[in-house]
Amino acid sequence: MPSDHTAQALESEELVPPAEPHAAHGSSRNVETQADLSAEINSIGDAYVRALKDGAPAETQPRLDYPPYRSSILRHPTKSLHHADPETIELYSPAFGHQDVHALESDLTIQHNGEPQGERIIVAGKVLDGDGHPVAGQLVEIWQANASGRYIHKRDQHPAPIDPNFTGIGRCITGPDGSYRFTTIKPGAYPWKNHLNAWRPAHIHFSLFGTEFTQRIITQMYFPGDQLFPLDPIYQTIVDQDARDRLVANYDHTLTEPEWALGYNWDIVLTGPKRTWTENEALGAEGDEE
Repeated sequence: MPSDHTAQALESEELVPPAEPHAAHGSSRNVETQADLSAEINSIGDAYVRALKDGAPAETQPRLDYPPYRSSILRHPTKSLHHADPETIELYSPAFGHQDVHALESDLTIQHNGEPQGERIIVAGKVLDGDGHPVAGQLVEIWQANASGRYIHKRDQHPAPIDPNFTGIGRCITGPDGSYRFTTIKPGAYPWKNHLNAWRPAHIHFSLFGTEFTQRIITQMYFPGDQLFPLDPIYQTIVDQDARDRLVANYDHTLTEPEWALGYNWDIVLTGPKRTWTENEALGAEGDEE
């Protein structure tokens, strides 16, 4: 499977800090605190609620530029996009099938000689289109931090332990009913230097390829009840609460296996007004119109 997923997760958000790494321990009056960022987040949220009351449409995708997310301006093209011939591109795109993806690749707890540390969980759900129909044969890939909030990546120097028995990468193919299922370890929160004392909520990155390589989308799944939600500018780039809620999995006791693992259910909707938020960096909010 691709070996750059962890790099994508890190380089696309957390490890491009707007401040020096020592900012969290410095005494400069210019260091931005969580209170500063929270005030900005709340102000934007209040303005959005007022706009809704005045008849503005709901924003179901992240804003292209979101000031509290300090490096968001670096996350999208700044020049006009060039159209590519999709048929030409697809001549060089990979094809995925069950013969290419082994069933054991969906279990991230058995990839090494020992047991990984942390809380074992099961994450399952369905990939659906905008009409609620299952999307079968879909390649679903995930990558995540370990239970201590550490990625296996040279640029992640967060002083948390690396788990030698956990790489944090898995994949599967959806079944005829659009279902997917992963066994993994619940990831930990981690600091990311957007501002003083900035921490990301626990999350798992998801990648889906569609029927063609050029259809690939990336999103994140969060866990219910995380106290970092209101403090995280990446999560808050989606200003609509209903749209944000669609990124949060539900605890599912029917998925939970006795004395083994807690279960979480999370469906991914690819199109339509209830679609799951994706990292639509190229189009931003304009992509909602398509």
